[in-house]
Amino acid sequence: MDHISRVGVFIAVVKAASFAGAAQALGITSSAVSKQIQNLEQDLQVKLLNRTTRNVSPTEEGAIYYEQAARALEDLKEAENQINELKSRPRGPLKVSLPQSLGIKYFSDAIARFAAEYPEVELDVNLDDRLVDILGEGFDLVVRIGSLKDTTLIARRMADCPVVLCASPAYLQAHGTPQSPADLAQHNVLAFTGNRGPHEWRYANEAGQTGQVSLHGNFKADSGEILCRAALQNVGIVILPIFYVAEYLETQQLQIILPELVTSPKREIFAVFPPNRFQSKRLRLFVDLLVATSKKLPWVN
Repeated sequence: MDHISRVGVFIAVVKAASFAGAAQALGITSSAVSKQIQNLEQDLQVKLLNRTTRNVSPTEEGAIYYEQAARALEDLKEAENQINELKSRPRGPLKVSLPQSLGIKYFSDAIARFAAEYPEVELDVNLDDRLVDILGEGFDLVVRIGSLKDTTLIARRMADCPVVLCASPAYLQAHGTPQSPADLAQHNVLAFTGNRGPHEWRYANEAGQTGQVSLHGNFKADSGEILCRAALQNVGIVILPIFYVAEYLETQQLQIILPELVTSPKREIFAVFPPNRFQSKRLRLFVDLLVATSKKLPWVN
């Protein structure tokens, strides 16, 4: 057995905290494991493991060697995976999540083309407006809107996502058009319950000055799509991400209110994925697809 293989045996022993556990994981005998550890210690001229009748633990030198050696073997494995992927078409499972309306309206065709182009990829697409647990639910990628707070994740920016106030012309004709944030207190402002925050609007002007106003309304829902439909039926004013209302603003079925102000803080669309050191070819291609598609969104200049 060569030196690198002995290092692999040593790492297996530390992980299992026993020779027997390492032997079972590696598919060799306990005596073979013990022999390779002895050979490695002789090569390095240092004791790597403390052995007792109950368990095995690394010495101070062994702990240092384990940390560095484990990282080195991961690098070698990553290099091997990357080389293998360069030689083959992308394949394997890819579980992704997108907000429902955004995914259906603006990314469904691109995702379908991806599935057609890469049939060996086992694509699992989840369309849900809730904040999914990317690690706990086993997602390879999620699309999120807002300001990222989890610094343990890796994110790639896709596009801006303004949150706009709008209402139907018929509603504004019947109830008047707000001329200031304070005027919103006199209007029926539909409430989105998915973010669990207070029913209010936070805004900023062109100078960067911020403010907020409490809102009131007789209709609330955890679906931005339903709130958009209610606004189209002249029920009230909605505050929604642009992707819900972009097509209706274009056809003038909805009209932006207080256009000189912007919702604060600024929202953006991100492709978010776990911080694995090796990103599969199928994941990289899918993220590239999302970013390219985002450049064609109707509100992106």
